[in-house]
Amino acid sequence: MRYTPDVSLSDYGVSLRNGFLPDSPPLTIIENPYYWPWEHVVGDLQAHIQARTIRQAVENLPILSTSKLQGEPEWRRAYLLLAYLTHAYIWGGDKPQDVLPPAISCPFIEISSHLELPPCATYAALNLWNFAVPHPDADLTDPDLLSVTATFTGTQDEEWFLMISVALEAKGAQLIPLMLDTIHAVNIDDAQRVSDLLLSFSKGLKELRMLLERMYEKNRPSVFYHQLRPLLAGSKNMASAGLPNGVFYDIGNGQGKWHQYSGGSNAQSSLIQTFDIFLGVEHSATGGMKNHGSAQPKKNNGFMQEMRKYMPGPHRRFLEMLTRVTNVRAYALSHKADSPIRDAYNTAVMSLGVFRDSHIQIVTRYIIMAARTKPPTSGPAQVNLATSTTTQMKELNEKVTGGIHGTGGTDLIPFLKQTRDTTKATASYED
Repeated sequence: MRYTPDVSLSDYGVSLRNGFLPDSPPLTIIENPYYWPWEHVVGDLQAHIQARTIRQAVENLPILSTSKLQGEPEWRRAYLLLAYLTHAYIWGGDKPQDVLPPAISCPFIEISSHLELPPCATYAALNLWNFAVPHPDADLTDPDLLSVTATFTGTQDEEWFLMISVALEAKGAQLIPLMLDTIHAVNIDDAQRVSDLLLSFSKGLKELRMLLERMYEKNRPSVFYHQLRPLLAGSKNMASAGLPNGVFYDIGNGQGKWHQYSGGSNAQSSLIQTFDIFLGVEHSATGGMKNHGSAQPKKNNGFMQEMRKYMPGPHRRFLEMLTRVTNVRAYALSHKADSPIRDAYNTAVMSLGVFRDSHIQIVTRYIIMAARTKPPTSGPAQVNLATSTTTQMKELNEKVTGGIHGTGGTDLIPFLKQTRDTTKATASYED
Protein backbone atom coordinates (compact mmCIF):
# COMPACT_ATOMS: atom_id res chain seq x y z
CA MET A 1 0.00 0.00 0.00
CA ARG A 2 1.21 3.48 -0.82
CA TYR A 3 -1.61 5.39 0.85
CA THR A 4 -1.52 9.15 1.30
CA PRO A 5 1.94 9.79 2.76
CA ASP A 6 0.96 12.64 5.09
CA VAL A 7 -1.66 10.53 6.94
CA SER A 8 -0.37 8.81 10.07
CA LEU A 9 -3.00 6.35 11.24
CA SER A 10 -1.50 6.14 14.72
CA ASP A 11 -2.23 9.84 15.23
CA TYR A 12 -5.91 8.95 15.04
CA GLY A 13 -5.84 5.85 17.20
CA VAL A 14 -6.24 3.68 14.11
CA SER A 15 -4.26 0.46 13.85
CA LEU A 16 -2.80 -0.51 10.48
CA ARG A 17 -3.54 -4.12 11.39
CA ASN A 18 -6.79 -3.86 13.37
CA GLY A 19 -8.37 -0.61 12.18
CA PHE A 20 -10.49 1.00 14.90
CA LEU A 21 -9.87 -1.94 17.24
CA PRO A 22 -6.87 -1.62 19.59
CA ASP A 23 -3.55 -2.73 18.19
CA SER A 24 -3.32 -5.22 21.06
CA PRO A 25 -6.27 -7.09 22.63
CA PRO A 26 -8.01 -5.11 25.41
CA LEU A 27 -7.44 -5.86 29.06
CA THR A 28 -9.69 -8.52 30.52
CA ILE A 29 -9.17 -7.18 34.06
CA ILE A 30 -7.56 -4.19 35.75
CA GLU A 31 -4.68 -5.71 37.70
CA ASN A 32 -4.76 -3.14 40.52
CA PRO A 33 -7.01 -4.64 43.25
CA TYR A 34 -8.23 -1.13 44.04
CA TYR A 35 -10.58 -1.42 41.05
CA TRP A 36 -11.70 -4.96 41.72
CA PRO A 37 -15.03 -3.88 43.30
CA TRP A 38 -16.07 -2.83 39.77
CA GLU A 39 -14.67 -6.03 38.28
CA HIS A 40 -16.47 -8.22 40.81
CA VAL A 41 -19.91 -6.73 40.21
CA VAL A 42 -19.51 -6.83 36.43
CA GLY A 43 -18.25 -10.41 36.70
CA ASP A 44 -21.55 -11.33 38.41
CA LEU A 45 -23.72 -9.00 36.33
CA GLN A 46 -25.92 -11.72 34.86
CA ALA A 47 -26.74 -13.12 38.33
CA HIS A 48 -27.37 -9.66 39.77
CA ILE A 49 -29.74 -8.73 36.95
CA GLN A 50 -31.67 -11.99 37.20
CA ALA A 51 -31.94 -11.76 40.99
CA ARG A 52 -32.80 -8.04 40.86
CA THR A 53 -29.86 -7.28 43.19
CA ILE A 54 -27.85 -5.15 40.76
CA ARG A 55 -28.97 -1.84 42.22
CA GLN A 56 -28.06 -2.84 45.75
CA ALA A 57 -24.67 -4.08 44.53
CA VAL A 58 -23.96 -0.79 42.77
CA GLU A 59 -25.15 1.32 45.70
CA ASN A 60 -22.76 -0.60 47.96
CA LEU A 61 -19.75 0.29 45.77
CA PRO A 62 -17.18 2.76 47.12
CA ILE A 63 -16.48 5.95 45.18
CA LEU A 64 -13.15 5.08 43.58
CA SER A 65 -10.60 7.60 42.34
CA THR A 66 -9.40 7.53 38.74
CA SER A 67 -5.89 8.57 39.81
CA LYS A 68 -4.65 4.99 40.00
CA LEU A 69 -5.46 4.17 36.37
CA GLN A 70 -2.29 3.69 34.35
CA GLY A 71 -2.19 3.68 30.55
CA GLU A 72 -4.97 3.82 27.99
CA PRO A 73 -5.86 0.10 28.24
CA GLU A 74 -6.76 0.58 31.92
CA TRP A 75 -8.78 3.71 31.19
CA ARG A 76 -10.66 1.80 28.49
CA ARG A 77 -11.31 -1.16 30.76
CA ALA A 78 -12.59 1.16 33.48
CA TYR A 79 -14.86 2.85 30.95
CA LEU A 80 -16.24 -0.54 29.86
CA LEU A 81 -16.91 -1.63 33.44
CA LEU A 82 -18.75 1.56 34.36
CA ALA A 83 -20.72 1.49 31.11
CA TYR A 84 -22.02 -1.98 31.92
CA LEU A 85 -22.74 -1.03 35.53
CA THR A 86 -24.59 2.10 34.39
CA HIS A 87 -26.95 0.35 31.99
CA ALA A 88 -27.49 -2.60 34.32
CA TYR A 89 -28.35 -0.19 37.12
CA ILE A 90 -30.74 1.88 34.99
CA TRP A 91 -32.54 -1.00 33.27
CA GLY A 92 -31.94 -3.98 35.57
CA GLY A 93 -35.14 -3.68 37.58
CA ASP A 94 -38.89 -3.83 37.19
CA LYS A 95 -38.85 -0.12 36.34
CA PRO A 96 -36.01 2.04 35.03
CA GLN A 97 -33.95 4.00 37.56
CA ASP A 98 -33.44 7.66 36.70
CA VAL A 99 -30.75 8.57 39.26
CA LEU A 100 -27.21 7.20 38.91
CA PRO A 101 -25.37 7.13 42.26
CA PRO A 102 -22.02 8.92 42.85
CA ALA A 103 -20.12 5.60 42.98
CA ILE A 104 -20.76 5.37 39.23
CA SER A 105 -21.28 8.99 38.19
CA CYS A 106 -18.12 10.48 39.68
CA PRO A 107 -15.51 8.17 38.15
CA PHE A 108 -17.50 7.58 34.95
CA ILE A 109 -17.69 11.29 34.11
CA GLU A 110 -13.92 11.66 34.66
CA ILE A 111 -13.03 8.57 32.64
CA SER A 112 -15.38 9.56 29.82
CA SER A 113 -13.81 13.00 29.65
CA HIS A 114 -10.35 11.43 29.40
CA LEU A 115 -11.45 9.20 26.52
CA GLU A 116 -13.56 11.94 24.86
CA LEU A 117 -16.69 9.81 25.11
CA PRO A 118 -20.08 10.23 26.81
CA PRO A 119 -20.66 8.32 30.08
CA CYS A 120 -22.88 5.57 28.72
CA ALA A 121 -22.61 2.21 26.96
CA THR A 122 -21.19 3.15 23.56
CA TYR A 123 -20.06 0.93 20.70
CA ALA A 124 -16.51 1.46 21.98
CA ALA A 125 -17.36 -0.06 25.37
CA LEU A 126 -19.57 -2.86 24.06
CA ASN A 127 -17.47 -3.89 21.07
CA LEU A 128 -14.12 -2.21 20.42
CA TRP A 129 -12.78 -2.74 23.93
CA ASN A 130 -14.76 -5.82 24.97
CA PHE A 131 -13.18 -8.85 23.36
CA ALA A 132 -10.66 -11.52 24.26
CA VAL A 133 -8.66 -13.91 22.10
CA PRO A 134 -7.30 -17.40 22.85
CA HIS A 135 -3.78 -16.38 21.86
CA PRO A 136 -2.05 -13.16 20.71
CA ASP A 137 -1.91 -14.21 17.06
CA ALA A 138 -5.59 -15.21 16.81
CA ASP A 139 -7.46 -14.13 13.68
CA LEU A 140 -9.75 -11.31 14.81
CA THR A 141 -11.83 -11.67 11.65
CA ASP A 142 -13.08 -15.07 12.88
CA PRO A 143 -15.89 -14.54 15.43
CA ASP A 144 -15.61 -18.17 16.52
CA LEU A 145 -12.25 -17.32 18.10
CA LEU A 146 -13.48 -14.27 19.99
CA SER A 147 -15.14 -13.96 23.38
CA VAL A 148 -16.53 -11.10 25.44
CA THR A 149 -14.92 -9.80 28.64
CA ALA A 150 -18.17 -8.39 30.03
CA THR A 151 -21.75 -9.51 29.51
CA PHE A 152 -25.25 -8.51 30.60
CA THR A 153 -26.95 -11.84 29.98
CA GLY A 154 -24.18 -14.44 29.93
CA THR A 155 -25.72 -15.88 26.78
CA GLN A 156 -23.94 -17.10 23.68
CA ASP A 157 -26.42 -14.96 21.76
CA GLU A 158 -25.11 -11.73 23.29
CA GLU A 159 -21.51 -12.79 22.80
CA TRP A 160 -22.09 -13.66 19.13
CA PHE A 161 -23.94 -10.41 18.48
CA LEU A 162 -21.04 -8.36 19.84
CA MET A 163 -18.24 -10.47 18.39
CA ILE A 164 -19.67 -10.37 14.86
CA SER A 165 -19.17 -6.60 15.05
CA VAL A 166 -15.62 -7.02 16.34
CA ALA A 167 -14.85 -9.40 13.47
CA LEU A 168 -16.36 -6.90 11.03
CA GLU A 169 -14.11 -4.16 12.42
CA ALA A 170 -11.07 -6.41 12.02
CA LYS A 171 -12.06 -7.41 8.49
CA GLY A 172 -12.84 -3.82 7.55
CA ALA A 173 -9.44 -2.72 8.83
CA GLN A 174 -7.96 -4.09 5.64
CA LEU A 175 -9.96 -1.53 3.66
CA ILE A 176 -8.72 1.55 5.51
CA PRO A 177 -5.25 1.74 3.90
CA LEU A 178 -6.88 0.73 0.61
CA MET A 179 -9.19 3.75 0.81
CA LEU A 180 -6.31 6.09 1.61
CA ASP A 181 -4.33 4.57 -1.23
CA THR A 182 -7.25 5.27 -3.58
CA ILE A 183 -7.33 8.91 -2.49
CA HIS A 184 -3.60 9.12 -3.21
CA ALA A 185 -4.09 7.53 -6.63
CA VAL A 186 -6.68 10.20 -7.41
CA ASN A 187 -4.23 12.89 -6.35
CA ILE A 188 -1.68 11.65 -8.90
CA ASP A 189 -4.38 10.98 -11.51
CA ASP A 190 -3.67 7.25 -11.80
CA ALA A 191 -7.08 6.26 -13.18
CA GLN A 192 -6.21 2.62 -13.70
CA ARG A 193 -5.09 2.23 -10.10
CA VAL A 194 -8.16 4.06 -8.81
CA SER A 195 -10.36 1.68 -10.80
CA ASP A 196 -8.49 -1.40 -9.57
CA LEU A 197 -8.62 -0.25 -5.95
CA LEU A 198 -12.34 0.51 -6.12
CA LEU A 199 -13.01 -2.99 -7.43
CA SER A 200 -10.93 -4.40 -4.57
CA PHE A 201 -12.95 -2.24 -2.20
CA SER A 202 -16.18 -3.70 -3.60
CA LYS A 203 -14.85 -7.20 -3.06
CA GLY A 204 -14.01 -6.29 0.51
CA LEU A 205 -17.54 -5.01 1.12
CA LYS A 206 -18.95 -8.27 -0.20
CA GLU A 207 -16.78 -10.19 2.30
CA LEU A 208 -18.02 -7.93 5.08
CA ARG A 209 -21.62 -8.60 4.07
CA MET A 210 -21.04 -12.35 4.17
CA LEU A 211 -19.56 -11.98 7.65
CA LEU A 212 -22.48 -9.84 8.80
CA GLU A 213 -24.93 -12.49 7.63
CA ARG A 214 -23.31 -14.97 10.00
CA MET A 215 -25.28 -13.16 12.72
CA TYR A 216 -28.02 -15.76 12.29
CA GLU A 217 -25.76 -18.65 13.32
CA LYS A 218 -25.69 -18.21 17.10
CA ASN A 219 -27.91 -15.25 17.97
CA ARG A 220 -31.57 -16.08 18.57
CA PRO A 221 -33.92 -13.15 17.84
CA SER A 222 -36.08 -13.70 20.93
CA VAL A 223 -33.06 -13.67 23.25
CA PHE A 224 -31.58 -10.62 21.58
CA TYR A 225 -34.81 -8.64 21.58
CA HIS A 226 -36.22 -9.48 25.01
CA GLN A 227 -33.09 -10.01 27.12
CA LEU A 228 -30.19 -8.05 25.63
CA ARG A 229 -31.61 -5.16 23.63
CA PRO A 230 -33.45 -3.56 26.57
CA LEU A 231 -30.16 -3.27 28.46
CA LEU A 232 -28.47 -1.56 25.52
CA ALA A 233 -31.01 1.26 25.50
CA GLY A 234 -29.91 4.74 26.43
CA SER A 235 -31.68 7.56 28.23
CA LYS A 236 -32.65 9.65 25.18
CA ASN A 237 -36.18 9.53 23.72
CA MET A 238 -37.16 7.22 26.58
CA ALA A 239 -40.23 8.95 28.01
CA SER A 240 -42.48 6.03 27.01
CA ALA A 241 -40.14 3.67 28.80
CA GLY A 242 -40.14 5.64 32.04
CA LEU A 243 -37.31 8.15 31.64
CA PRO A 244 -38.98 11.42 30.60
CA ASN A 245 -36.01 13.51 31.77
CA GLY A 246 -33.23 11.05 31.04
CA VAL A 247 -30.94 10.09 33.92
CA PHE A 248 -29.60 12.29 36.73
CA TYR A 249 -25.88 11.73 37.24
CA ASP A 250 -25.52 12.35 40.97
CA ILE A 251 -22.02 13.46 41.98
CA GLY A 252 -22.85 13.93 45.66
CA ASN A 253 -23.74 16.81 47.98
CA GLY A 254 -26.89 17.50 46.03
CA GLN A 255 -24.92 18.19 42.88
CA GLY A 256 -25.28 16.58 39.48
CA LYS A 257 -26.90 16.99 36.10
CA TRP A 258 -29.61 15.40 33.99
CA HIS A 259 -28.31 13.71 30.84
CA GLN A 260 -29.94 12.08 27.85
CA TYR A 261 -27.74 9.75 25.83
CA SER A 262 -28.38 7.38 22.97
CA GLY A 263 -27.85 3.71 23.67
CA GLY A 264 -25.19 1.51 22.18
CA SER A 265 -25.60 1.34 18.42
CA ASN A 266 -23.68 0.07 15.42
CA ALA A 267 -24.24 3.55 13.97
CA GLN A 268 -21.41 4.51 16.34
CA SER A 269 -18.97 2.41 14.31
CA SER A 270 -16.37 4.70 12.75
CA LEU A 271 -15.75 2.06 10.09
CA ILE A 272 -19.18 2.36 8.48
CA GLN A 273 -18.99 6.15 8.41
CA THR A 274 -15.54 5.84 6.86
CA PHE A 275 -17.08 3.99 3.90
CA ASP A 276 -19.69 6.72 3.45
CA ILE A 277 -17.16 9.54 3.55
CA PHE A 278 -14.78 7.75 1.20
CA LEU A 279 -17.50 7.25 -1.44
CA GLY A 280 -19.04 10.70 -0.94
CA VAL A 281 -22.36 9.38 0.40
CA GLU A 282 -24.31 12.15 2.14
CA HIS A 283 -27.06 11.40 4.63
CA SER A 284 -29.65 14.05 5.43
CA ALA A 285 -31.08 14.84 8.85
CA THR A 286 -34.56 13.70 7.79
CA GLY A 287 -33.41 10.70 5.82
CA GLY A 288 -34.52 12.39 2.60
CA MET A 289 -32.57 12.48 -0.64
CA LYS A 290 -29.91 15.07 -1.30
CA ASN A 291 -28.33 16.59 -4.33
CA HIS A 292 -24.99 14.87 -4.74
CA GLY A 293 -23.27 17.64 -6.65
CA SER A 294 -20.78 18.14 -3.84
CA ALA A 295 -17.90 15.73 -3.41
CA GLN A 296 -17.80 16.17 0.34
CA PRO A 297 -20.46 15.44 2.96
CA LYS A 298 -21.91 18.49 4.66
CA LYS A 299 -21.05 19.00 8.29
CA ASN A 300 -24.55 19.06 9.76
CA ASN A 301 -26.15 15.86 8.52
CA GLY A 302 -28.27 14.80 11.45
CA PHE A 303 -28.12 11.44 13.12
CA MET A 304 -24.87 10.27 11.55
CA GLN A 305 -23.12 13.42 12.74
CA GLU A 306 -24.68 13.02 16.17
CA MET A 307 -23.30 9.49 16.43
CA ARG A 308 -19.74 10.78 16.07
CA LYS A 309 -20.07 12.17 19.59
CA TYR A 310 -20.22 8.54 20.72
CA MET A 311 -16.91 7.62 19.09
CA PRO A 312 -13.48 7.92 20.74
CA GLY A 313 -12.04 11.37 20.08
CA PRO A 314 -9.16 10.22 17.85
CA HIS A 315 -11.53 8.19 15.67
CA ARG A 316 -13.84 11.16 15.35
CA ARG A 317 -10.91 13.26 14.19
CA PHE A 318 -10.00 10.59 11.64
CA LEU A 319 -13.43 10.97 10.07
CA GLU A 320 -13.02 14.74 10.03
CA MET A 321 -9.66 14.38 8.31
CA LEU A 322 -11.07 11.94 5.77
CA THR A 323 -13.91 14.34 5.00
CA ARG A 324 -11.33 17.00 4.13
CA VAL A 325 -9.24 14.82 1.82
CA THR A 326 -11.79 12.53 0.15
CA ASN A 327 -11.90 13.06 -3.60
CA VAL A 328 -13.06 9.78 -5.13
CA ARG A 329 -16.62 10.68 -6.09
CA ALA A 330 -15.69 13.95 -7.78
CA TYR A 331 -12.91 12.14 -9.65
CA ALA A 332 -15.24 9.36 -10.79
CA LEU A 333 -17.83 11.87 -11.98
CA SER A 334 -15.16 13.69 -13.98
CA HIS A 335 -14.95 10.56 -16.18
CA LYS A 336 -17.59 9.50 -18.69
CA ALA A 337 -20.55 7.40 -17.62
CA ASP A 338 -19.36 4.28 -19.42
CA SER A 339 -15.69 4.59 -18.37
CA PRO A 340 -13.94 1.93 -16.25
CA ILE A 341 -13.45 4.40 -13.40
CA ARG A 342 -17.14 5.34 -13.29
CA ASP A 343 -18.18 1.68 -13.49
CA ALA A 344 -15.81 0.78 -10.66
CA TYR A 345 -17.11 3.64 -8.53
CA ASN A 346 -20.75 2.71 -9.12
CA THR A 347 -19.97 -0.90 -8.30
CA ALA A 348 -18.44 0.19 -5.00
CA VAL A 349 -21.43 2.36 -4.12
CA MET A 350 -23.91 -0.40 -4.92
CA SER A 351 -21.84 -2.86 -2.87
CA LEU A 352 -22.23 -0.60 0.14
CA GLY A 353 -25.95 -0.37 -0.62
CA VAL A 354 -26.24 -4.16 -0.71
CA PHE A 355 -24.38 -4.32 2.62
CA ARG A 356 -27.08 -2.06 4.03
CA ASP A 357 -29.75 -4.32 2.49
CA SER A 358 -28.38 -7.16 4.60
CA HIS A 359 -28.40 -4.95 7.67
CA ILE A 360 -32.08 -4.10 7.12
CA GLN A 361 -32.90 -7.80 6.80
CA ILE A 362 -31.14 -8.51 10.10
CA VAL A 363 -32.91 -5.65 11.88
CA THR A 364 -36.25 -6.86 10.50
CA ARG A 365 -35.64 -10.34 11.86
CA TYR A 366 -34.13 -9.35 15.21
CA ILE A 367 -36.34 -6.39 16.07
CA ILE A 368 -39.46 -6.03 13.91
CA MET A 369 -40.34 -9.73 13.80
CA ALA A 370 -38.90 -10.45 17.25
CA ALA A 371 -41.17 -7.79 18.75
CA ARG A 372 -44.09 -10.13 18.04
CA THR A 373 -42.52 -13.06 19.88
CA LYS A 374 -42.85 -14.03 23.51
CA PRO A 375 -39.86 -13.61 25.82
CA PRO A 376 -37.81 -16.79 26.34
CA THR A 377 -38.69 -18.70 29.49
CA SER A 378 -35.13 -18.49 30.81
CA GLY A 379 -34.06 -15.07 32.07
CA PRO A 380 -36.20 -12.02 32.75
CA ALA A 381 -37.38 -9.69 30.02
CA GLN A 382 -36.51 -6.11 30.89
CA VAL A 383 -39.02 -3.27 31.09
CA ASN A 384 -37.93 -0.47 28.79
CA LEU A 385 -38.18 0.70 25.21
CA ALA A 386 -38.27 -2.79 23.72
CA THR A 387 -41.15 -4.07 25.85
CA SER A 388 -43.03 -0.79 25.60
CA THR A 389 -43.02 -0.96 21.80
CA THR A 390 -44.14 -4.58 21.98
CA THR A 391 -47.10 -3.44 24.08
CA GLN A 392 -47.89 -0.71 21.56
CA MET A 393 -47.92 -3.25 18.75
CA LYS A 394 -50.33 -5.52 20.62
CA GLU A 395 -52.64 -2.60 21.30
CA LEU A 396 -52.61 -1.49 17.68
CA ASN A 397 -53.05 -5.06 16.46
CA GLU A 398 -51.55 -4.21 13.10
CA LYS A 399 -48.37 -4.80 11.13
CA VAL A 400 -45.80 -2.26 12.25
CA THR A 401 -42.63 -1.50 10.34
CA GLY A 402 -42.24 2.06 11.55
CA GLY A 403 -42.56 3.47 15.06
CA ILE A 404 -40.02 1.08 16.55
CA HIS A 405 -36.95 2.96 17.66
CA GLY A 406 -33.37 1.82 17.59
CA THR A 407 -31.17 1.95 20.68
CA GLY A 408 -29.55 4.95 19.02
CA GLY A 409 -32.89 6.79 19.05
CA THR A 410 -33.93 6.60 15.40
CA ASP A 411 -37.28 5.59 13.92
CA LEU A 412 -35.63 2.38 12.96
CA ILE A 413 -36.78 0.86 9.66
CA PRO A 414 -37.61 4.13 7.87
CA PHE A 415 -34.21 5.50 8.88
CA LEU A 416 -32.34 2.42 7.68
CA LYS A 417 -34.22 2.33 4.39
CA GLN A 418 -33.55 6.01 3.77
CA THR A 419 -29.88 5.47 4.57
CA ARG A 420 -29.74 2.54 2.14
CA ASP A 421 -31.59 4.46 -0.57
CA THR A 422 -29.37 7.50 -0.15
CA THR A 423 -26.33 5.26 -0.49
CA LYS A 424 -27.50 3.68 -3.74
CA ALA A 425 -28.58 7.05 -5.13
CA THR A 426 -24.97 8.23 -4.83
CA ALA A 427 -24.08 6.09 -7.87
CA SER A 428 -24.18 8.04 -11.13
CA TYR A 429 -24.90 6.44 -14.50
CA GLU A 430 -25.32 9.58 -16.58
CA ASP A 431 -22.92 12.23 -17.82
